[in-house]
Amino acid sequence: PALQNAELGKRAPRWIRDNEVTMCMKCKEPFNALTRRRHHCRACGHVVCWKCSDYKAHLEYDGNKLNKVCKDCYHVIIGCTDSEEKKRKGILEIESAEVSGNSVICSFLQYMEKSKPWQKAWCVIPKQEALVLYMYGAPQDVKALATIPLLGYTVDDTPKSADLPHSFKLTQSKSVHSFAADNEELKQKWLKVIHLAVKGETPECQNELQVS
Repeated sequence: PALQNAELGKRAPRWIRDNEVTMCMKCKEPFNALTRRRHHCRACGHVVCWKCSDYKAHLEYDGNKLNKVCKDCYHVIIGCTDSEEKKRKGILEIESAEVSGNSVICSFLQYMEKSKPWQKAWCVIPKQEALVLYMYGAPQDVKALATIPLLGYTVDDTPKSADLPHSFKLTQSKSVHSFAADNEELKQKWLKVIHLAVKGETPECQNELQVS
């Protein structure tokens, strides 16, 4: 979790590594090679884009020198609140770290939709919503790329491709989602949870399914 507001600027934060995110942790704009350089907020350690890092505040841990901080930390440190932040977060805006830490199962899987190319996604089934699969670009992303409500899907676990032997498919009328795990053990762990979820059930032995 982020440093508590009272501690901001008093202690050096844990820096989120650049490769742990694919989007700005504040405005959720995707980073790309050209336009979005990654910056670190010196107060909370989050990775943010240039627009969200365009603030400066005096930080106690750094001898009260002026440091680059993100918009949220700036408001906390100078003591004004941003009422806009209180707007309710949408369904996709559940932070990955939040759901991964309290999940039935989470790991990287390869994912393919329709005829698009395979892509790596950080997949999570949260405990409080054990019938929904959340997909993130990376484990620290603050917004999901997609969610799949699993209830009513049909599971096909016979791999179609020799390149991805540990794959499985979820189908429901016209929507088809293909996944592939790195190994058979991981695939079986996911299937164990998914087979229950498509019937509207949740796993009893949730703790056994943590996959780091």
